[in-house]
Amino acid sequence: MVDVTRKPALLREAEAAGEIRLNPATLALIESNQVAKGNVLATARLAGIMAAKRTGELIPLCHPLPITHCEVDFHIPDSRDRIQITATARITAGTGIEMEALTAVSVAALTLYDMCKAVDKSMVIGEIRLLRKSKQEIHP
Repeated sequence: MVDVTRKPALLREAEAAGEIRLNPATLALIESNQVAKGNVLATARLAGIMAAKRTGELIPLCHPLPITHCEVDFHIPDSRDRIQITATARITAGTGIEMEALTAVSVAALTLYDMCKAVDKSMVIGEIRLLRKSKQEIHP
């Protein structure tokens, strides 16, 4: 692991994004809550947040961080052929939080895939990327 002992604790935030491409019929099932495994978006949101909290256990040499905030959101574009996923993570620490945001997006996408794989064999997960990261000093 990289030694971050001497790095100052700063307010850090990261936002990541990704998507899952799927059939419009699959999207209709998700929106009408008719997927056999249950509420797809709620489950994927929870899975993404839980994964962000455990990133240090999943990725070798990644610092285990007590994150202070994580949210996962979904957007369905007018093309209705995908679900866009964004995740934001926040912490006050001496190291960044981008791996947690990226992990949240990845696991949310995998959960969407898992819950819908019985009805859509053509789904594709992709475009997972860091959108932004920031850090700022903490002022009392």
